[in-house]
This record gives sequence, structure tokens and C-alpha cells, in this order.
Amino acid sequence: MMVGMAGLEGAEQPRQRGGATAARWVPAADDEQALKALELFGNPTESEVRLPSLPESAATARRLTQCVVLRQWALTPQIAEHAILLVSELVGNAVRHTGARVFGLRMVRRRGWIRVEVRDPSRGLPCLMPVHELDTSGRGLFLVDKLSDRWGVDLLPRGKTTWFEMRVSDR
Repeated sequence: MMVGMAGLEGAEQPRQRGGATAARWVPAADDEQALKALELFGNPTESEVRLPSLPESAATARRLTQCVVLRQWALTPQIAEHAILLVSELVGNAVRHTGARVFGLRMVRRRGWIRVEVRDPSRGLPCLMPVHELDTSGRGLFLVDKLSDRWGVDLLPRGKTTWFEMRVSDR
């Protein structure tokens, strides 16, 4: 007997991670820089951290994510690796495609989940493009789609928030 999913069209369905191999980001002695970034820019779990819309802000966002995920939330290195890669992709999109002077970064932990948000003043929606093996760019949202459990975009009166969520086990 087959059971249908009637009435669930459009409902958000959790996905299994996999199918994408991420470039391994290794926090080699970046711990001190991560703590310095937290000191300088603030803690994205307490309030939105505003960063200049410059390519080097991706490194700051990665350091902040590393510090929060590994130190503050004490999650696994693999969760940290994926979160660091994905925050880098969202920040890269905000810097490259929005024309903004600044963007905001916020991180939230709920029971069983973490959520990372990047807010920018553009209402232009990011687009998930088909990715081919030899493509050298355009893989950002593909990785976000493959490595997160869910992701989306919330339009705001002035801009948007692009976010991803990952399931985590609470200890």
C-alpha cells in the first residue's frame, strides 16, 4: 500500500545531507584570530554583527562562525566545517551581487538546530543554478542546498535575509 503526501505540497521537507564534497577548511591556529574577530565585531549570537561589504569580510565571517560553533556551542568539527563553508558562500553572494556597503550576520541556536543568517539591503533574490562539473563559479547556493538541512530567503521591507539551518545533536 502506498501512502501519499497529499496536502504537503509546499511544506518544507528536511533533506539528507550528502552528494557534495566541500573543500576542507582547516582551522589551523586561526583560533586566536577568531577570538579577535569576536572582540572586534561582536558576537553574532547576541545581536546582528555588521560587516563591510568587502571580500575580506568573508574571512571575518568564517572566524566568527568558527568561534561560535566550536567554542561557544561546542559542536562537532564537521558541523563547524560545513557552517564555515556555507557562511562564506552567503557572504560571498552578499558582497558580489548586492551592491551593499554593509551586511549583517546573525547566528541562532535552538534545540536540535543552528541557523545562520546574512542580511543585506538588496531585494534581489539569489538563484540556485544548475552546476556542471567544470564550472569554476556559481556553486555557492548549490553547496548551501547540499550541505544544509534547509535554507531560504526572507524578504524584508528594505532588503532580505538569506539563511541556512543545520540539524545538530544536543549534548
